[in-house]
Amino acid sequence: MLIVADDRIPFLKGALEPFAEMKYLPGASIGPGDLKNADGLIVRTRTKVNEALLKGSNVKAVVSATIGTDHLDIPWLEANDIAWANAPGCNSGSVKQYIASVFANLELNYYSLRGKTLGIVGVGNVGSKVAKVGEAFGMRILLNDPPRAAAEPDFPNVDLNVLLQMSDVVTFHVPLTREGAYATYNLLNDITLLMMKRGGVLINSSRGEVVEQRVLMKGISSGLIERAVLDVWEEEPDISRDLQERLMLGTPHIAGYSVDGKANGTSAAVRFMSQQFGLGLDGWSPAELPVFDDMCLSPSDEVEQLNLKLAQLVISTYNVADDAQKLFEHPEKFEELRGNYPVRREFHAWTVKIPPTSTDLRKSLELLGFQVTEE
Repeated sequence: MLIVADDRIPFLKGALEPFAEMKYLPGASIGPGDLKNADGLIVRTRTKVNEALLKGSNVKAVVSATIGTDHLDIPWLEANDIAWANAPGCNSGSVKQYIASVFANLELNYYSLRGKTLGIVGVGNVGSKVAKVGEAFGMRILLNDPPRAAAEPDFPNVDLNVLLQMSDVVTFHVPLTREGAYATYNLLNDITLLMMKRGGVLINSSRGEVVEQRVLMKGISSGLIERAVLDVWEEEPDISRDLQERLMLGTPHIAGYSVDGKANGTSAAVRFMSQQFGLGLDGWSPAELPVFDDMCLSPSDEVEQLNLKLAQLVISTYNVADDAQKLFEHPEKFEELRGNYPVRREFHAWTVKIPPTSTDLRKSLELLGFQVTEE
């Protein structure tokens, strides 16, 4: 049995070798010739899995070790009896950490979040966790997710236009869909831009095409959008330098790139292949994840304001500004910065020691997912 896999999927090498011949290739260059005799395919978002890639091959199962599916032609796969899967929620904790780091940078750059309104567009695995970030920073939360509202009568859905009008910070966490009642392609467009509350913050870490970049530029230039943060871009990896220079933060599609999130995605991929081919690895997980010398933190005694304490602790684990600076200095290295991304552990891997009296800080830290102990 032959399985072809993206060579940038961490923890994968060695997992399936006892049961299959493995062929590792750069995801963007996997072609039909590579798959002619393959039985399985493991990809990330850089491989477009469709008829052009798979027609005439022996592939029986395809899995993406990612949360997204817009790179998979699901109707064609199903019509041709090719089993498929993705890894929903695998990197939700990582994106939660990314958004928390964005919030920390806002707090540390004189944009206080406490009492402001956070509008979350897309409230699945990721958006639900981002709501806890907003709560941790003392924000009012508005939610927009029409598919959930249709399926869950009690879901507190807010119309998108209303959410945009009322929110100081808007963050997108939707899949990319181009057709149907819930299409998300160009959710931010010329019309919805006019709905936004003036001077707000816009964050997109979902898919680049959800935000029309021409419109974003117009919003920034007009002052409707005061600060913008992009982790995903319409033409990535060939990003707009002009837009990049106008952003508060711009990163190379790494919001979900914590080592924890990657491990979750790889686990889902290995387990799926195991289930499809009877390999006996249905409960497989990577070995222990890397740890740093000191993953125990203490809040600064010099800072009294709760949100600033929280911001400093978040930055101690991960500062999104570092990723933004690297991309700003070398935008041409977008793919290299993704492919060689450093180890980042999520909040649950860190412990914070606090005084017994710091009840509000404890609540905020626990909402973010930190381990909390008393001094």
